Amino acid sequence: MPLSLTVLGTSSPHPAPDRPCSGYLLRGGGAEVWVDAGFGTFAELRRHTDPARLTAIWISHLHADHTADLLAAAYAYAFGGMTPAGPVPVYAPEGCDRRIAAFLGRTDAAFLNEVLDFRPLHDGHFARHWNLTLRARAVEHDGEAYGLRAECQGSVLAYSGDSGPCAALRELARGADLFLCEADIDKAHAGERQVHLTPEDAGACAKGARELLITHVGPTLSREEAVERAAVVFGGPTGAAREGETRTV
Repeated sequence: MPLSLTVLGTSSPHPAPDRPCSGYLLRGGGAEVWVDAGFGTFAELRRHTDPARLTAIWISHLHADHTADLLAAAYAYAFGGMTPAGPVPVYAPEGCDRRIAAFLGRTDAAFLNEVLDFRPLHDGHFARHWNLTLRARAVEHDGEAYGLRAECQGSVLAYSGDSGPCAALRELARGADLFLCEADIDKAHAGERQVHLTPEDAGACAKGARELLITHVGPTLSREEAVERAAVVFGGPTGAAREGETRTV
């Protein structure tokens, strides 16, 4: 199975009509990984696969627009007849399980262990599922956050997660066939401590990648404007991630 990316949602910081928040289905080498679980993405995931068949779930950081639909998955697995053969590994920052448990009014997350196997991420974290490898790289955001570098049979996809400009993003993108990168803000909204990227930042961080795919565009920008501005800096093929589209890497 070649490496492919299906876009489930791209909206920031809340879902829009026909546009859920951040979420992607990554397939390759026999594995299927749900990358980020923003509002509305579980339903979109079901358009493309049976959630009970997921090999793993990978969460970049704990903000709700990237995690909220883990609650939907927990309900589906525990109560909705989609029980997986075994607990699905969830690679996420420390404390993700407690957040989901708190949504359900529980102080102890142990009851989730039957369906979800939470495994804390760290900088340099490595996991292999079949012929798909996943590497985490710590990035600069408002709290613990990670970018992702996925490799399968010689193809490489890099994903920024949510991040401000940092060297780790350039390292993730270097040599990647496709760099999926946020472009959330305009410069006027960057703030004193920048925790998101402008389109120009995304283009600069993508240098070294073969192709740039812009995502997580915030309300102060349009996708078309973000792509145009990022492309000027990147200087290579640049497009926008759109819900429902699948790209072979």
